[in-house]
Amino acid sequence: MRLLRKTLILLVDNHQNERFMIFVDKVEDFFAKILSLAMIAVVLFAILDLGIVLAQEMLIKPPIGSFSSTLLKIFGLFLNILIALEITQNITSYLKSHIIQIEMVIITSLIAVARKIILLDFQKISDSELLALAAAIIALSICYWVVRRTNAKYPTH
Repeated sequence: MRLLRKTLILLVDNHQNERFMIFVDKVEDFFAKILSLAMIAVVLFAILDLGIVLAQEMLIKPPIGSFSSTLLKIFGLFLNILIALEITQNITSYLKSHIIQIEMVIITSLIAVARKIILLDFQKISDSELLALAAAIIALSICYWVVRRTNAKYPTH
């Protein structure tokens, strides 16, 4: 009951804005740390999965002629790990500076779209889906260019 009363005072009393913002920052930090730990677990499981797939492909199956059939699957697993690492880096960067670095988010998005294209089965994709992917690439590329150009003009450090 006492905690609820304190929280309500923080919400209602305008003189408490600074204390409320400190509370919000602490809550954001807490959840960002939880997300970081979850992403570390995802990366570890993805690396384990990649190791199992590599071991199966290289040790169990005959090596000649069959490896190329699962090469795209292996590339997909590598890119999954790279994307998870980028997301973890985005979260930890936020924890350090409390700023979402849009350049890193765009790069992560570009990697995710690149993964989609690498693993794309062109026999099963419609023209509209292909155009949507092309539009996403163009939009992300333009965003990245604008952000890089803006960061070069107005460095933050």
